[in-house]
Amino acid sequence: MTARTAEGTASLDKALDVLDAVGSAPAGLGQAELAARLNLPRTTLYRMLGTLVARGLLRRDPLRRVYCLGHRCFEYARAAYAMPDLVAAAGAELQALRDMTGETTYLATRDGLEVVSLERCDGAHGQRSQSALGERKPLHCTSQGKAILAAMPPEQRDAIVRELSLAAVTPRSLTDRRRLLAELRLTATRGWSIDDEEIVVGVRCCGAAIVDADGAVRGSISVAGPAFRLTMERLALLGPEVAEAARRIGAQLSTRQAPRRDGEAVLVPGEWAFHGAHPVWSAEAGGLYWADTLAPAVHWLHGEADTVLARADAPIEALLPDGDGAAVQVGLKVKWRERPYEWIEGQRLGVLREYSEGPLHWYVSAVELVARPDGGTTLTHRLWLKPRASMWKPVVWIEVKQRLKGKLDRLYRRLSDVALLPEGSKEDAFESPRDTKRGERRRLEALIVKLREDGVTERASKALEEVLNDWPDQAVARLRPIPIARRYGVPDDEMIEACLVGASIGLLLPLWDVICPTCRVPTKVVDSL
Repeated sequence: MTARTAEGTASLDKALDVLDAVGSAPAGLGQAELAARLNLPRTTLYRMLGTLVARGLLRRDPLRRVYCLGHRCFEYARAAYAMPDLVAAAGAELQALRDMTGETTYLATRDGLEVVSLERCDGAHGQRSQSALGERKPLHCTSQGKAILAAMPPEQRDAIVRELSLAAVTPRSLTDRRRLLAELRLTATRGWSIDDEEIVVGVRCCGAAIVDADGAVRGSISVAGPAFRLTMERLALLGPEVAEAARRIGAQLSTRQAPRRDGEAVLVPGEWAFHGAHPVWSAEAGGLYWADTLAPAVHWLHGEADTVLARADAPIEALLPDGDGAAVQVGLKVKWRERPYEWIEGQRLGVLREYSEGPLHWYVSAVELVARPDGGTTLTHRLWLKPRASMWKPVVWIEVKQRLKGKLDRLYRRLSDVALLPEGSKEDAFESPRDTKRGERRRLEALIVKLREDGVTERASKALEEVLNDWPDQAVARLRPIPIARRYGVPDDEMIEACLVGASIGLLLPLWDVICPTCRVPTKVVDSL
């Protein structure tokens, strides 16, 4: 009890103590528990509870017989934190975002070093984000808080960040002040923020700040949902939508135009885009190349204007620096004619591809084998490529020098290792040996025992066990009884019986080739006849 009791406000103090006690208990408190906690007479407490319920500040749960905060408290909170105009302006936009995404949308505002949830529109899914109205969360690990911080003037933002404790709510929470400031600068530039499982494990959010026409940050909105639905790729598409919704809410709060701060994104004259991505800054040209990935086009932003440089027939996958310009990588149709141009038995093979469509004019591949004095062989593989235009040079360099070269190197090393194995080895030169896990081996051993109990011969079951344990996945996926029988010296009928019995006990899955009666080749594969 405070000193104000002596001034005739004892009853008011007691009523506020009751509100504080109920508000601190999310599950609510019963009358007996309240009386014991506050040391109040039951008759006095009963009269206070009746008045608070009548005024909507408390509500009584008749099933659990406890008191909880009433809806009038939330109305007061809205008025205190954001004024009614913010909630009213955000209502339609929250519903529109919810309908577009199917996920839960939120409205929040800042209170000190926390954000407070003011409004929520529940998503359509059974598994969804369900933060309670009035719930408080730290600024540094929520998309709402980071959006609000990013929209503040730098001096005010830095002062608040210095006061944050940066406690780790989840393993993914930002606890380094420099990383947080870097993310806030990125958020300020692109206009929307991300919570990547930083407040609740398994939940991602995308938020944007609400700035009124006077430049004041009034709050933020967000879209939240399970991480398996809100992937980072989907958030990249939703972010601009959330930012645009926040801008429309802010525009309703005043008729004046807000001042622009340094680093804030602005509209420039030019053609609009569906989804901007892949920015490449060219210092030599003094401008920014970027791409519209959905309506494929390359844009050039210079000064206060934006120009479409080129359009593509397929989605643009990347822009790469190329001198004073940018190279474009898109999904392409590629056509070529291939012919061997040189063949020397046992020594050299060359192939020429001439392209009629795609990024290359031509492509030459030559493999040469040279005998060594120690009895081995040196293999040399050379490639020559002619890009159709200089803009394709970086793409060709990445695909050939970094990706194809590594794949060929691994293949040839595998060939070399297999060539050194003893004669008669069952290793496949193009497939690594099957890596059977310990649990799989135990299950296989049990099924092989059952195979023998069902009458399969020892040599047939042993051959089948070796095949399933050691052969590569690709070979195991297309087992044929007769080739296995001949490889391991088992009679054909024994191996066929082993495979049929194996199928009956769940060891194998039988598939049948349907043979064309005319050309005698398989036309399709079925699981039953």
